[in-house]
Amino acid sequence: MSGEAREILELAVRLAREAGAIQRERWESELEIDTKSSPVDLVTDVDRACEEAVVRGIEAARPHDAILAEEGGGRDLPGATWRWVIDPVDGTTNYAHGYPCFCVSIGVTCAGEASVAVVYDPILDELYHALRGGGAFRNGKPIRVSREADLGSSLLATGFAYDRRDDPGPSLAQMEAFLRAGRAVRRDGSAALDLCSVACGRFDGYWEMRLKPWDVAAGALLVGEAGGRVSDASGGDRFHDGDEVVASNGHIHDAMLDVLRRVGR
Repeated sequence: MSGEAREILELAVRLAREAGAIQRERWESELEIDTKSSPVDLVTDVDRACEEAVVRGIEAARPHDAILAEEGGGRDLPGATWRWVIDPVDGTTNYAHGYPCFCVSIGVTCAGEASVAVVYDPILDELYHALRGGGAFRNGKPIRVSREADLGSSLLATGFAYDRRDDPGPSLAQMEAFLRAGRAVRRDGSAALDLCSVACGRFDGYWEMRLKPWDVAAGALLVGEAGGRVSDASGGDRFHDGDEVVASNGHIHDAMLDVLRRVGR
């Protein structure tokens, strides 16, 4: 990648750590909690504070870059070469309930291609990063996906959409199918960290429907750079909007897609 991409990575790492520090400082404190699209779709004052810190840092350093941020704090400039996609607290429900599984997720595209990824887990103090073509890393050390080739021996992860009370869709059927097909399924509530866990081999595979671009912008690049595979539920590359995401170590990917084809999506 270019020197500019490395500069962007350095900035993203700094801003992710700053946002993570805010999360640690407010962890298990009294929060202001509101809802957005549904009663289970939460936003807190910490989400807003973290987003403001990240967006402010980008605007100061790179005023011509576009920004897509979950809480609406960015400006998605038409025609910008570089575009930042930010989830200031991925796992807000976990954070609001004191469950220690959440992170800062920052993905950056160059001319529409995923190029830089940073995900920071402030509780475990684990920082994941990747540059396109440069591999994936956790706390500076290279990571790789698992070698498991049997879906029946695989540890999988998933999540459920915020509109599940009104429209559960096929999520429960998919969960049942993978519980039968795999070794076990986890549901931790942070898509970005689930993708990081695939990238570093903790999970062998992950699938989820009805996500948003900021949920997958960083994690998908990390999985790819760690030697894994990311696709939509048909095996294609229409996963960047988050509507259908299947990520794996590559070895079990086709078997996961077969399960989804049988169950529906």
